[in-house]
Amino acid sequence: MATSEPGIMGLEDFTTALDWQACHAEENGAPATARVIRALAGVRASDTATGRRIADWTGLTLKDAMPLRLAGGFHHLLLTGADARLAEVYAGAITDQTAVDALVLDLTRKFDARLLPWLDGPPQTNEAGRSASIMAGLLWLAQRVRAPRFDLFELGASAGVNTMIDRYFFRLGETEVGPSGSPMRIIPEWRGASPPAPPVGFGIASVKGCDIAPINLADPDAALRLKAYVWPDAGERMARIDAAIALAAAQPPDLVAADAGDFAAAMLARPTEPGTARVMFHSIMWQYLPDVTQQRITSAFEAKGASATPETPLGWIALETDPATFRHELRVRLWDGAAHHGEEQLLSHAHPHGAWVEWL
Repeated sequence: MATSEPGIMGLEDFTTALDWQACHAEENGAPATARVIRALAGVRASDTATGRRIADWTGLTLKDAMPLRLAGGFHHLLLTGADARLAEVYAGAITDQTAVDALVLDLTRKFDARLLPWLDGPPQTNEAGRSASIMAGLLWLAQRVRAPRFDLFELGASAGVNTMIDRYFFRLGETEVGPSGSPMRIIPEWRGASPPAPPVGFGIASVKGCDIAPINLADPDAALRLKAYVWPDAGERMARIDAAIALAAAQPPDLVAADAGDFAAAMLARPTEPGTARVMFHSIMWQYLPDVTQQRITSAFEAKGASATPETPLGWIALETDPATFRHELRVRLWDGAAHHGEEQLLSHAHPHGAWVEWL
C-alpha cells in the first residue's frame, strides 16, 4: 500500500526539512505552530539535552516527524499549565519569529528534562477528520460486495479515535451516513462527485483496533497528551478530539496493545462471519512501520486474498502519504475472486487532517 521511496520525506538536510514542515503547517491553517517549528533551529544549536538530541538525530527529520514530536511537547506545557507563555503565540498575539525563537529556547532550557522524552516516539496524530476518507472507501467497497456489512480492524489506532468510526455522522458531499445524533460530525469540504450512497443493509458489524502503545482516552493525562499533538491553532481539530473523548467515556473503543504485523495476522486468521466483509484500514501510520513489517502484512493479505470469494471478500483501505509528493491518498484493494482481484484503486486525495476530500 505504501513504499519507502525517497522524496520529500527523504530529505536529509535538517534546515530544508524543518522549513518544509513549517510551511506545511502554515498551508494547513496553523501559522503559530509553524513559528514554533521554525524555532527548533535555535533549540538544535543550543547546549540543551533536547538540542543535542536533535543535532545527533540518526533518522530522517520528516519521515520520523521529529519536529512534530517536540511541537506536541511544547503544546503540552501550555495544556498542563506548566507555562502559559505560548498561549500568546498560538493566539496570534506574538508573530515575530525572533520573539518566538527566544521564547521556545527559554522554554527548552527551563523544561529540558520534561521535553526530551517527547522525542522518543512519533506523534499520536489521532485525527477524526481522516475518517471521512475511510468511510468513503467503505461506501465504495459496499457497492462491490454481496453483503455490505463490515468486520473492520484498524492498524496504528493510537487512542482509537477512528476505531469509533461506526459512531460518527458523516456528510460527504451529498451522501450522509452514520447516526444523525452523534456529537462527532464529520463534514469536510467535498470536491468532485459525492461517494456512493450506502446501499440497503450497509453497516459495521464490528471494529477493533491495535497500537503498539494504545492511549486510554478515559485517562485524563493520556487524553491530554493526545490533545497536545493537535495543532492548537486548528480549532476544529481540538473540538473533534473533545467529541472523541466524550464518546470514549461513554463506551471505550475496542483496542489491544499489539505489533501491527502480529495483529493483522491474527485478524486474518479469524473465521469469517457469514454475511460480512473483512476490511483492514489505517491512516497516516504506514510510514512508521519497519519495512519488514510492511512486507509481512502485505504478504499475509495477498495470501489470504488469493482464497477470497464473493461470499468471503477481503478489503484493505489505506489513507497514507505519498512519500514523493507528501500528498495524502486514499487507496483501496478488494479481493473477491472476481475481475481486478486485489488491484489497487486510487479513490481520492485529502487534506492532512480531513478539512477537504477530492473524490477521484
